[in-house]
Amino acid sequence: MRQFSLALGLALIATPAFAQTIRPADAGAHVGQTITVEGVVSEIHTAAGSGTTFIDMGGRYPDNVFTAVIFPADARTFPNVGMLNGKTVDVIGPVRLYDGKPEIILKAAGQLKSR
Repeated sequence: MRQFSLALGLALIATPAFAQTIRPADAGAHVGQTITVEGVVSEIHTAAGSGTTFIDMGGRYPDNVFTAVIFPADARTFPNVGMLNGKTVDVIGPVRLYDGKPEIILKAAGQLKSR
């Protein structure tokens, strides 16, 4: 019983808190941090060659300020992603830069929440 309590306690400590919610335009200042980006989806598109889906916020590609990315291996996790266009969503995860723009890679359904 003691080992279970210790393991549970460590899991709670290691679980990031998503208390900080930011706008898409501010995501670049949080690279390396796990945060929630809240904003209106400007455009959703899937690249023909790679099958990667891009959820753009703060403008349409290439003028968007933030992107949530779904790779083909995880596409089944987000079956209705196309219905989010124009809706306010929360994207949760670690922010990274790709070609100088902030993005969050989506792998689990809990990382994308529609309002």
